[in-house]
Amino acid sequence: MKKVMVFGTFDILHPGHLNLFKQARKYGDYLIVVVARDVNVEKLKGQRPKNNENARKSNLEQKDVADKVVLGYEDNPYRIVGEEKPDVICLGYDQNSYDRYLGEIYPEIEVVRGVSFKPEIYKSSKFRE
Repeated sequence: MKKVMVFGTFDILHPGHLNLFKQARKYGDYLIVVVARDVNVEKLKGQRPKNNENARKSNLEQKDVADKVVLGYEDNPYRIVGEEKPDVICLGYDQNSYDRYLGEIYPEIEVVRGVSFKPEIYKSSKFRE
């Protein structure tokens, strides 16, 4: 079984997210979605998400978009990678926070970047207002 991992806030689930999941599934046959913790979202984006981490995780589980949905860790966002041991990590086209270290920490994991899907319409920041 080839495992693929995707990270994100997924605050307001939109077609851009669904497209990323679809792209990620092409790299393997088991998709793990890691939901960012509220405290880490606030550190990275300067504000907390509209929906709390448990609501965001539950929403993804209800939508049945992945084989497994987990919360990341507050203290170390890379720890979940070591635990789940994916073969591939698929990043969104605009994810730049932790990607520069993934290859250094986990050189055995292939890191790919998804292609944007109508970013002028489906960009999470456009839904925050």
